[in-house]
Amino acid sequence: MRLDDALGEERLEEAVRLTRGLGVEIVEAARFPLRDPRPATLVGGGRLSWLHDLVEAHAVEVVVVDAALSPIQQRNLERAVEAKVIDRTGLILEIFGARAQTAEGRLQVELAALTYQRSRLVRSWTHLERQRGGAGFMGGPGERQIELDRRRIDDRIVQIKRQLEEVRRTRGLQRTARGRIPLPAVALVGYTNAGKSTWFNRLTQARVYAADQLFATLDPTIRAVRLPTGERVALSDTVGFISDLPTQLVAAFRATLEEVLAAEVIVHVRDIASPASEAQAHDVETVLRELGVDETEQARRVIELWNKVDRLDDEAKTLVTAEAARRGAILGSAMTGAGEAALLAAVATKLGASRARALLSLPVEAGEALARVYQLAAVVARRDGDARVELDLDVAPENVERLRALAREHDLDLDFPPEDRAPA
Repeated sequence: MRLDDALGEERLEEAVRLTRGLGVEIVEAARFPLRDPRPATLVGGGRLSWLHDLVEAHAVEVVVVDAALSPIQQRNLERAVEAKVIDRTGLILEIFGARAQTAEGRLQVELAALTYQRSRLVRSWTHLERQRGGAGFMGGPGERQIELDRRRIDDRIVQIKRQLEEVRRTRGLQRTARGRIPLPAVALVGYTNAGKSTWFNRLTQARVYAADQLFATLDPTIRAVRLPTGERVALSDTVGFISDLPTQLVAAFRATLEEVLAAEVIVHVRDIASPASEAQAHDVETVLRELGVDETEQARRVIELWNKVDRLDDEAKTLVTAEAARRGAILGSAMTGAGEAALLAAVATKLGASRARALLSLPVEAGEALARVYQLAAVVARRDGDARVELDLDVAPENVERLRALAREHDLDLDFPPEDRAPA
């Protein structure tokens, strides 16, 4: 049931798709305004009676509430309707648990579940894992839950955080290794089901799992893509965002989403055929800000790709085309390939605009400094002499000062040509 009428049918349909993604049969989906939320049960007595009768008539096992419930509200609702009740966060956690394919993904899901369930100690922290082959959160109303004490949960949280810290360290080493090649990083982001993975497959000819369902991708995938300029970039596909994405999920998936933070260009894939496209875009931008990519950085690094244009009728396509031109967005379709050339050209342009050109000269014996240069900049050209190595570099803005510091430390000759003069 959808509790906020203002978000309308699109949000209700999203909740239905989320629930169906767990293989659950839905007997009723409804939304109604909530003018006076009740602290104990969220909804009033009339709605509770309606829900109870519905549960009884259809032998309903689970009621999904598309809102954030307090532990008290959840328990009271379960008693009132005599069925298991889960809220939006619990539903998303269950989907994440079902879709995570790697050890890292499963750790992140477990961390988010622990954080969520810490205030709901009537539920077991092993619930997701223990029920993975069965019903999970969607178990029957009579199912007994194991109560764990706060210490056991906290101990497990500490353990998982240590493991995820090792994941972050490993990812950092992988990014450093990629920097030695080096390949500029480009990340695909977007609302879940916007078409990121389908675009990723088209651009890379990979076979990443892509389906018309929410949260088809949870674990990051990285492949090389060649731009029209001949330059190769490292393209990453990431977890889809969603409105009201629980804070603990953003925190838990930070190791995965750090691929976004490291990207020089971020391609924001939007489902332009969705009536909620603008609201979804706002949600993505909000999560990016939570990750540390503020409005200024978004303006500098983000390209909007308006996907699924093939699903628009002629009138809507005309309006969207004009709006895309006004806002500098790329129109495209991952299914037909429309917009692919324009997207790759835009990425190349964005990379060129974001980088400073530098000239560096260093002694041939300065091997340590040379290795560090390859981590900090893209080497466009290299000329090896008997005594010195001359390099033409493209430098990302965040690495300009690091390169200057390296030059001072090793007494290297570094210059930024006037037309590409880096900020002082």
